[in-house]
Order: sequence, then C-alpha cells, then structure tokens
Amino acid sequence: MRTLEKSLTSLAEDDRPLVDVLAPDGSVARSYSYRRIVGAAAALATDLRAHPVREREARPAGDPTDPAQLQVGVVTANGPEFLVADFAILGAGGAEVVVPLAFTAEQAASLLADIDVCLADAAGAARLEEWGLARVLPPDARLRVLDIDREPDGTDPLFPDAPSPDAGERLCKIIHTSGTTSRPKGVCIREAALDELIGSLRTAMPDGAYRRYLSLVPMSLLIEQVTAVYLVVCDGGTVVLLPPEVPLVGTSSFAPRAVLPHLRAARPTALVVTPALAEAMLTAADAAHADGRDPVAALFGRGEAPLVCCGGAPVDADTLRRLDAHGIPVHEGYGLSENSSVVSWNTPGARRYGSVGRPLAHVRVRTAPDGELLVKSTSLFAGYKGGDDPSGCEVDEDGWLHTGDLADIEDDGYIWIKGRKKSVIITAAGRNVAPEWVEAQYRSHPAVLAVAVVGDGLPALHGLFLVDPRASLDTVRAELDALGRERLSDVERVEVAHLVPADESLHAEFFTVTGRPRRSAVLSAVTAGRFG
Repeated sequence: MRTLEKSLTSLAEDDRPLVDVLAPDGSVARSYSYRRIVGAAAALATDLRAHPVREREARPAGDPTDPAQLQVGVVTANGPEFLVADFAILGAGGAEVVVPLAFTAEQAASLLADIDVCLADAAGAARLEEWGLARVLPPDARLRVLDIDREPDGTDPLFPDAPSPDAGERLCKIIHTSGTTSRPKGVCIREAALDELIGSLRTAMPDGAYRRYLSLVPMSLLIEQVTAVYLVVCDGGTVVLLPPEVPLVGTSSFAPRAVLPHLRAARPTALVVTPALAEAMLTAADAAHADGRDPVAALFGRGEAPLVCCGGAPVDADTLRRLDAHGIPVHEGYGLSENSSVVSWNTPGARRYGSVGRPLAHVRVRTAPDGELLVKSTSLFAGYKGGDDPSGCEVDEDGWLHTGDLADIEDDGYIWIKGRKKSVIITAAGRNVAPEWVEAQYRSHPAVLAVAVVGDGLPALHGLFLVDPRASLDTVRAELDALGRERLSDVERVEVAHLVPADESLHAEFFTVTGRPRRSAVLSAVTAGRFG
C-alpha cells in the first residue's frame, strides 16, 4: 500500500498524537504519538520477518493465499495495539487475519486455522483463553501478547526495503464477512486493491476531514480499518478511542445510547455511524432543539458538524432529512468486503436522501436483468480463502462482481439499494417483500434498538423488536402499528410483532456486529414459538 507506506514513513518521527484514548469523564486518559506507534510497529515487523512460515497443505482450487506467505492473526480490542499489529504486518509483508472479540470459538478457529503467529492485547489474550487456546490456535502457532507501554522502539525502519514489482498483488488481509452464518468466509484483499480504494476515498472526501476521527465500531471491520486508521494517517490526524468500558456500536443494543456523551467529549471531525446510532443522534438532536440548544454543539462539542458517514444497512430517509434540518448531514454509503469495502458514497457535494450515492472514481456499476447490482473495479478481492464459496459473491468471466444486492441506478449515477436477493421474503401467500426497507422504517422508532423481519413460508410477516427496557411494550406496540400503517403497504407491514426487552445476549444471538439480522436464527426462533 504505497499511499499508507509513504504517510507512515513521513510521520515516523512525529510527536503529534496518533491515538487518544478517552477516560469516562471525557478527558484524554492516554495518548500515543506517531513516533511511538510506528517505532513499536517497526520493532515488531523486524521480529515478524524472521518468524518461520509453517508448512501448509496444498491449497484447493481458487484459493488465492500463498503457502509461503506469513499469516498473522490479530485478536485485539480497539486500542493502540491494533495499530501496532496492523502496521507491523504490513511492514513485514504478511497477511493479516483479524478476528472480532465477539466471535464464537468456532468462528475464530475457522479464521485462525492457517496462521503462523497470533498477536493479541490483554483483552484479546483473555478472549483466547475463554475460547480455549488449543481449540482456536494451530498447535505450532505462537501467541504474542502486545504491550504498547513496553514495546521497544524499533531501530530499523518499518519499511526497510524497496517493494518488489509484484508487491501490490500480494495479499495484505484475510477479512471475515459479517457472519450471518456460523462459519465466516475469509475475503482475501490485495495491497494494490486497498491502495486504490484509499486513493479514491481521499479524492471523494473533503481535505483534512480525518484530522480527528472518533472510532465507534470494532476495528476488526475492514471499513473501520480504512476510515479510523488509514485515512487518519493519510491526513496526519488522530484516532480517538472510546473508554474501554464503553461498548462499541454493534456489540450491544445499548451501545448507541452509551456512546452519545463521548461524541461531544471527542470533538471529532469525522466518524462512521450505524443506522441505529443515526436514530439515537436524531433523538438527542430533537431533545437539544426542544431545550433551545444548538444540536450540533450539544452532540459534538463544536460549532461545525463533523463528516458523518453511515452504512451497513438502510437508513430511513426521513431520519436523514430531520438530521439535516438540525445541521447534521449524514452521508450514506454502500460497500462490501469483496470490493475492499466502499463501492459508493454520498459526498458533501453530491447527496441524495435514501440513495447510497455515486460510485467511487475507480468503480463501475450496472444492474443485471434481475436487478442485481454488479460491480467492476480495481479494488476487487482476490478470492475466498479455501476457494470458491457457493454462499459468496461470484466474479463472472467479464470481471463483474455479483454483489447479491438488488438495486436501481439513476441516469446520473446514484444507486438505490432495494435489498438482498437471498433475503427477499416470499410469504405463504406468494408475496415478495424486501425486509431491509421494512426494517429501516420500524427502526426509526426511538425505543427500537434493533429489528429483524422474517416470513418465508409463513402466512404473515413477523418482526423481532429489541426494545429499550425503559419503554412500555404496550405503548411501543401501538406506536409501531401506527407507524406501519402510515409508511408501509399492506404487504410490507409486520402483522405479528414480537417485542422483547433488549439485552446483550439477544443482540449477539440474532444480529451481527454490523447490525445485520441473522434471519435464519430469527426465523427458527419465531417458528418454534420462542417469543410466544
């Protein structure tokens, strides 16, 4: 990744903060400079270059991984240790395999099966113990627990050698999919692909937008690695991390409400939010306006709104309009790991409510006859670890990635996502429903922390609603019924609503860390009568 390599090299001796970790009261508890992070990464990269690569079985057809390339597992919370590990693996020419702390032991083991060494912080080491080291790590894979306060400064540069001519085609990451099934796929990302994506995003986004970025979702997600780490470094900025005890958005139904006070404390210039957090921001902005306060200052502690980007699932267009009226524009986008993350984004100069914006400069899009969105770009993935996956995305012989998403594309390039081909619900009455749109409408209710709509083969649509425990279920039920009658057709409305007080175990069971419903799990629970 030439762009990132140049930025890190130029900032290696800089004493400005790369990472600020917030304290519960909003102050900066710890700060780590570029010099400190890059120095620790350089020392670790030197060790990784000398680490032996173990013998592996022959790769199946279609597997793009190189048996001779070092594979390094990374199991950390959001912290400076993640940046040290990430930069070190890049400097060592290895392939990084990041495992979310929220994964099960089975999911972690499937991703870590071929690694040579595993890097972890204290939280990651504790999680590995919970999973069982023997269960998730290969027998000869070494575990190294990183301590940023003790890592020595490197005497060698992070990138000591001139890159080989084919370095750009080398794999740099094996990224998990969002895990709506028990076994996540490993998406293989090339250095050149990620570099192309970063270049396009830097062109699309305002200059200096990432000077102070607030990280709210797990860095195990590729989009957060791109925005919270790489774009920040390219702007010479600082990534601000939540206090360790505050749940990351996507890991808990209560996280959006918990992180709101830290938006003001961090005073960010940019952040990426989920639809659930966008809804929570609107509720807070409405309350500030009703009290006669400036919503922007109340939410972000500064007079100008940051660059707020949103993705992962549809956001109700009315929510976007109302936030805009408060002076808080939200820029919705679309992406998938198979394109190294972002495909399209609404930019400050070109936004359209309800769309996911126009394609980035290096991306081309079109729709298939059945409405499926097809993508062709220079940032497409190299394939899946383990070879072709029938549940994954296909790249056809003309180089078009079949995304599995249904879309409309306007003449001026704006993309409108209609839902997933595989998640379209066919009811017992033969009616087709795209659940993502329906869920976006119901999620706009302030007491709904998460919602999943199912109904394949059932006579009516069912909805699982995780509701704020402080709210009256009867009141919320009546309001959801009124909302459905106002915004949705007879076919789209949920007829059987299962309202359950939210808790973290239910969120983890029925939703991914990006907030996508695990529909098969929800459908099984509904048909088994689990919610009455």
